[in-house]
Amino acid sequence: MNPPPAAPQFLDRAGWGDGQILPLAGDASFRRYFRIAAPGRSAILMDAPPPHEDPKPFIDIAEWLVEHGFAAPRILARDLDRGLVLLQDFGDARMRETVDGAPESELRLYEAAVDLLVRLHKAPAADVPPYDRAVYQREAGLLTEWYCPAIGIDADVEGYAAAWDEVLAPVLDAPAVTVLRDYHAENIMLIEGSEALGLLDFQDALAGHAAYDLVSLLQDARRDVPRDLENAMLDRYRRITGASDDFDTAYHVLGAQRNAKIIGIFTRLWQRDGKPRYPALCPRVWRYLEHDLNHPALAPVARWFDANIPPEMRGDPMEIAKP
Repeated sequence: MNPPPAAPQFLDRAGWGDGQILPLAGDASFRRYFRIAAPGRSAILMDAPPPHEDPKPFIDIAEWLVEHGFAAPRILARDLDRGLVLLQDFGDARMRETVDGAPESELRLYEAAVDLLVRLHKAPAADVPPYDRAVYQREAGLLTEWYCPAIGIDADVEGYAAAWDEVLAPVLDAPAVTVLRDYHAENIMLIEGSEALGLLDFQDALAGHAAYDLVSLLQDARRDVPRDLENAMLDRYRRITGASDDFDTAYHVLGAQRNAKIIGIFTRLWQRDGKPRYPALCPRVWRYLEHDLNHPALAPVARWFDANIPPEMRGDPMEIAKP
């Protein structure tokens, strides 16, 4: 992975010209990351090239989070025209690998991650667009747009949207908080020498329901979260915040919505973007989705799934699509 041509000059202007540029693992977007290893210090270079990417939302939310006492990377330098941002380096200790390598840390770290959301939800919502009905519908529609055609199903798209319209009302009526939208164990860092959890990948933040980021954390597409841990962390959040029964309903509605979206995104990453490792994650996401669909509030959406996608067609789209 070669660094962007403008990187050396950008780093020199920022006072990091003595740093070696080392590639880091990317994510599911067009963004790329490099570690800048200079004598006695390091930083992260984000390459978010226009027109595919715009780093300004990341910068705005990072600064908002820091202002409100959360550990987001400090912005060390920026060149928005070229999509280059130099960030504080949180190191390599992600929550995901830490929990997988030391299972005894799982409960403690998930409690800390839930408590962070409690604090986030006490703050006024950031100045970001609303997570409104149109966004929810567009995201849920990724399943019928990408997954269904990939496995050869001609789904009832209008019926799908109508079913979601029936179940989204409790979510839309709740007070809005800052929703980071991708809050899970691979985007939470353990910062050496700090008790704070470091936050990453929040550039798509919206103002929406408090349950969404809890779903992201506890129905993690990339690792199995035990059901008893999910229930315990839900209870912890409800106990601390005094959330009502409506919160439980919203949690499962948003769980179903998010998981349907992710199945569509993972299929799109395979078919459109040539990233074939993502479909193998879909069976886990289907298990979460089916669990959420058991909630009575999801009955209209559950009926649609029963009528349109039989159980044997719910899984890894690459495998299902094989001749």
